[in-house]
Amino acid sequence: MSEAFVVYGERGTGSVAVEAALTLLGADYRVENVPEERLGAIPNPMAQVPALLLPSGELMTESAAILIWLADAHPAASLAPAVDSPLRPAFLRWMAFVSAAIYAHYWARDAPSRLVKDPAGQAEVKGSLEARIAHGWEVMEAGITPGRYLLGDELTVLDVYVTVISRWTPRQALHERVAPRIGEVVRRVETDPRLAALWAERFPLRAA
Repeated sequence: MSEAFVVYGERGTGSVAVEAALTLLGADYRVENVPEERLGAIPNPMAQVPALLLPSGELMTESAAILIWLADAHPAASLAPAVDSPLRPAFLRWMAFVSAAIYAHYWARDAPSRLVKDPAGQAEVKGSLEARIAHGWEVMEAGITPGRYLLGDELTVLDVYVTVISRWTPRQALHERVAPRIGEVVRRVETDPRLAALWAERFPLRAA
C-alpha cells in the first residue's frame, strides 16, 4: 500500500478492534487519538469512533462494516470466511448481531444521561441495558458451536470484535456465568502473540 490507513479512535474503545485487524494484516496504519471531548472534530457525522480513512481517501464508519471490508479486501489473511464458504452466513449474522444487539447498547449504558435526564430514570435505564447486553451474550453463547475460535479453528475478525467488546463487561460475569464458551475464545485471542503489544498499549486487561 502506498499510503497508510488512519484510524480515528481512542484507547479502550471499539477502534481497538480495527487496530487489531490492521495489525493482523500487517497493514501500514496510524492512529489519531480522539478523546470524548473532541469527538465532534472527527470526520464522522455521528461523532463516534472508530472511523477509518482508507488510503484512497474514502472514510469508512461502523466498526462491523470496517472489519468485514478489511477482511474481504485481504483474502489471503483468511480473517473472514470467503463469500462461498458455508461459514459465511454465520459470520455475517454474528457480526451484525454483535454490532446491533450488544455493542450498540454500551453507548447508553455508560452514560444514561444521553437518553434520560432524571437521575432516577438513568439508574433504571442502565439496569435495563445491562440486562439486555447480558441477554445478547446469552443468545450468542447458545447459538454458536466454537472450535478454537467462534466459527471453528480459524481466527476471524469476529473473534477480534467480540474480544474487544467483551472487555466492557465484568470478566467473571461473562466468562463464568453468562457466556463461558465465548469467554474461552476471548482468552485465546487475548494471548495471541501477534496482538500482545497492541493489547498492552491500547486496551490493557483489567482483572475484574
